[in-house]
Amino acid sequence: MKHILTALQKLGGALMLPIAVLPAAALLLRLGQPDLFNIHVMAAAGQAIFTNLGLLFAVGVAIGLARDNHGAAGLAAVVSYLVINKGAAVFVTAPAAVLSGVPAHAHALVVAAFTQKQLAELTVPVGIISGLLGGALYNRFHNFTLPSYLAFFGGRRFVPIVTGFAALPVAILLGAELQHIERGMDALSRAVLAAGPWGLFVYGVLNRLLIVTGLHNILNSFAWFIVGNYHGVTGDMNRFFAGDPHAGTFMAGFFPVMMFGLPAACLAMYHTARPERRAAVAGLLVSIALTSFLTGVTEPVEFTFMFLAPGLYLVHALLTGLAFIITNALDVRLGFGFSAGLFDYILNFKYATHPLLLLPIGAVYFGLYYGIFRYVIVKFDLKTPGRESELQPEMASAPVPAGERALAYIAALGGARNLESVNACTTRLRLTVRAQKAVNDQALKSLGAVGMVRPSPTALQVVIGPIAEQIAGEMREALQHMPATAAPAPAAAPPAETPVPAAPALEAGCIEGLLAAIGGRGNVREIVAASSRLRIAIADAGQVNREALQHLGLRGSAMVAPECLHVIIGPAAVATGERLRDILGAGAPGR
Repeated sequence: MKHILTALQKLGGALMLPIAVLPAAALLLRLGQPDLFNIHVMAAAGQAIFTNLGLLFAVGVAIGLARDNHGAAGLAAVVSYLVINKGAAVFVTAPAAVLSGVPAHAHALVVAAFTQKQLAELTVPVGIISGLLGGALYNRFHNFTLPSYLAFFGGRRFVPIVTGFAALPVAILLGAELQHIERGMDALSRAVLAAGPWGLFVYGVLNRLLIVTGLHNILNSFAWFIVGNYHGVTGDMNRFFAGDPHAGTFMAGFFPVMMFGLPAACLAMYHTARPERRAAVAGLLVSIALTSFLTGVTEPVEFTFMFLAPGLYLVHALLTGLAFIITNALDVRLGFGFSAGLFDYILNFKYATHPLLLLPIGAVYFGLYYGIFRYVIVKFDLKTPGRESELQPEMASAPVPAGERALAYIAALGGARNLESVNACTTRLRLTVRAQKAVNDQALKSLGAVGMVRPSPTALQVVIGPIAEQIAGEMREALQHMPATAAPAPAAAPPAETPVPAAPALEAGCIEGLLAAIGGRGNVREIVAASSRLRIAIADAGQVNREALQHLGLRGSAMVAPECLHVIIGPAAVATGERLRDILGAGAPGR
């Protein structure tokens, strides 16, 4: 069961890559309309993205699933997508009624159009299947070795070849059973739509509850890209931008929650913070409230109370489901290209049905969320931002320069040896680690993380907001230059707590230079060796000379908290830590 959950979470993260393209498509399509800039080429460019969503899903899912996000997986997925579509088309036969009255010279064009229409409903599912094939086969065969006389076709070049052959049975199955598959999809779509308000309620509740595991992306992909059919266009989002007057039901209910409800929850957290702490948490709460209001990205807000008060989060999920019932009852239809924030509300206002009704609904939700959150926080003394104990450090209390951010995150995650894969979705790092115990949760919170989710013994998700992809890229780049990652332990080896192979301490001159660079003996409270780095508790960060640390030739350093410095040394870390503790004597005892 854990393996299935882990696989689904990887798929959920991979789906975010093609979905991230949709804001650009929606902007191009909307801005190119006659009532705005009236630029036909811009509108056509946006429509082209929606028309080829299947291909985008194939490439995006494959690259997202590939262990090193290599483009060869995307190429393999394109091969699979083309093989499946063209292979299945061979089985499609146009009925005589379609060709009736058509001149002989036009038969080929009519048959091609009929075939394309028959396969149009399946473009996104075929794209996802192609992405799964491309990603899985890349992970299996990216280092495949062939005999020397065929060596050119080995390794990553072999992946598109084997994927093309693997896609052939899928094409045959799809073509042979096309009518049954389409009938099944139509029946499923009709069942979902026929469920009416209660179906929307269940969708809204599950959408919020599944955020904990990241599986909501799979649910969204079904609702936004598969459910319903409008002139061959499937999915609530696609149909909305294609002009379907009944589309937008699976999106409109998010606007009252994301634009009004969760910002009100942030206001309640601010008002319930201790007076002397309000100024300190105001920046955080304003930032995550604006993120939700403007863009519809809600996870930074939700993770501030998701684990503190699961019952309160359940109420939030139920209120989201209720919002869908209300908007459906009032015939409110509004879609988005990214999420339910102010930007999408304004851009898509013209094509919405009764969008002004979202304002009074939102006002009610603002008051409802504020009242519920304020009451529950005070009643149960929840430790929301600004209500923590005096001894608990502030979240994001020590901003780290962008150049050092990757090293700080790697250190807080247990070092390079503890990281097996680094990926990201919209708001969270999706990581595979060797040992959860090596991860320093408090250091991650000091860097700005608002929550951690551990779906399995090796899977870790760190919620950090919309900059997640940027940080993941910086981490991957930093890991490429760290020797500690060059020879990772085999999968069967013990987790990262296993000591790094013994190595002698740094030279005496280097140790003295390190001690001087961190402010001398009086500035050191504690030194702990962890794998390839030293965790040094210091008294005054201002006394640390970062330039001097760089000149020592060490692998890296990062201030992960105001009083915590990580120095990455390598295999000599343990012996160097012991030597430093010997020098300090009782001033900095080890653990």
